[in-house]
Amino acid sequence: MKLLLTLAERIDGLNTRFGVIASWAIVLSCVISCVNAFLRFGLSISSNAWLEIQWYLFACAVMLGASLVLRLNEHVRVDIFYGMLSARGKVYVDLFGLIFFLLPVMGLMVYLSFPLFVEKYVSGEMSANVGGLIRWPAVLTLPLGFAMVFLQGLSEIVKRVGWLLHVYEMNLVYERPLQ
Repeated sequence: MKLLLTLAERIDGLNTRFGVIASWAIVLSCVISCVNAFLRFGLSISSNAWLEIQWYLFACAVMLGASLVLRLNEHVRVDIFYGMLSARGKVYVDLFGLIFFLLPVMGLMVYLSFPLFVEKYVSGEMSANVGGLIRWPAVLTLPLGFAMVFLQGLSEIVKRVGWLLHVYEMNLVYERPLQ
């Protein structure tokens, strides 16, 4: 179990690094959006590449940030009954969802999106827009993001089993955000 917990810790660290990349992608996207708006409306200079790089950065933020959201336990959930469960009950519900829903869906999404990435990479497909960018970097975020969520799901399973075996401590308190 100790080896699995070490592996889970490394997956957590890797996804934290991807989360930093996702955070910077948001910042860069905002900066590019402001500069692009100034150039377009202030100086009448325009480029489709600037618009597309914003989309690529947004794809990066969403796909690479999803695994960190799972690690931080901030993902969307239906909390009608979950909040009434004991800590042990929450762990069992989490394990059920991770094993029977998250892992199969993320595995399927990696399986389906990877050939799409390879196709875009091999063909060197470009955007149809004038001044557009190559497509494969944006498409790469799909299998990479799904794979990272899959790995984080494995990490979460290991940590929850470790908690059930009393060899790992984790905070099981989930506070609903204020609406």
